[in-house]
Amino acid sequence: MTVPPIVRFTDVHLDMASDAGMVNILRGVTLTITAGEIAAVVGPSGAGKSSLMMVAGGLERATAGRVEMAGHDLGPLDDDARARLRRDHVGIVFQGFHLIPTMTALENVALPLEFAGRADAFEMAQAALEHVGLGPRLKHYPAQLSGGEQQRVAVARAFVGRPKLLLADEPTGNLDGATGKQVMDLLFDMARANGATLILITHDMALAERCDRILRIADGLVVDDQRTAAGLTLAAQ
Repeated sequence: MTVPPIVRFTDVHLDMASDAGMVNILRGVTLTITAGEIAAVVGPSGAGKSSLMMVAGGLERATAGRVEMAGHDLGPLDDDARARLRRDHVGIVFQGFHLIPTMTALENVALPLEFAGRADAFEMAQAALEHVGLGPRLKHYPAQLSGGEQQRVAVARAFVGRPKLLLADEPTGNLDGATGKQVMDLLFDMARANGATLILITHDMALAERCDRILRIADGLVVDDQRTAAGLTLAAQ
């Protein structure tokens, strides 16, 4: 059975203006990431890793080429349509936690569901926080939580709407090693349990090897695309 793609790039370019003139950030990327796949994106700083992720999630508009996400061609969509598509299909975890400081953990996780008009937003948010081990911390504000706890709130928020696509940009960059491992274990477990596709930007090659596939980016191009031992084992099952 053929697994459908969740992200497909066809000769995708991204150009952005800078003080030095136009910069070619993505220079003709073609790739397919299938539903349920966990893909690491690695490469030097400035190679285009975050830009690739932003284009995949419809947060940046490609200059040229075709970008499809969850079966939708992003090219013709206006900003509002892209935002609705992200709301329905995408969860995002950044290196910075991006929690609203004046909202409790529960309110932060419920917020995207409220925007989507879900009447059960707070019930779903509570269940998501309990799933990441923060049941006793529902009414705590971000300043009252440790870094690891704040990133767990961010993970709960990313997964609460059961997205098809999860984007994670150096999600453990602000955490110590042990806490970072706990957060990544959580991300991997939840992605597998929900059948979500995870695109993970990381500088940690040990972490990349835990993914199904490693995409190496250099100078705006995918220069290497390998299945890991984990990915080969999963494909054989």
